[in-house]
Amino acid sequence: MKRIPRGKITTYALLARAVGKPKGARAVGNACNANPFAPKVPCHRIVKSDGSIGGYAQGVKRKKALLIHEGVRVHNGKIVDFERRLFRF
Repeated sequence: MKRIPRGKITTYALLARAVGKPKGARAVGNACNANPFAPKVPCHRIVKSDGSIGGYAQGVKRKKALLIHEGVRVHNGKIVDFERRLFRF
C-alpha cells in the first residue's frame, strides 16, 4: 500500500495479484480494515474494481475526504477518471 503514490488509487484485486494471491481481493479488504496505521499506510487508496470507493474502517465519508485532499475526484461514490488514476504494480 505504501507504494501507491499520492493522487493515485489501485483496486483490491490488483493489490491481491501484486502480492501473489490473484483470488485474494477480499483478504486485501480485510487487511485494509485492520490497518492500525491508516492513513499513514494509505489503505484509503484501495478501491473496488468498478471504480467505486468501497469501505473504510474510519467510514466512507473519511475515505472520500482523504482521496479528495490528495487530488482524486469522487462523484456519486465513484472515482472520476478511474483509469487515469489507476496505479498498477
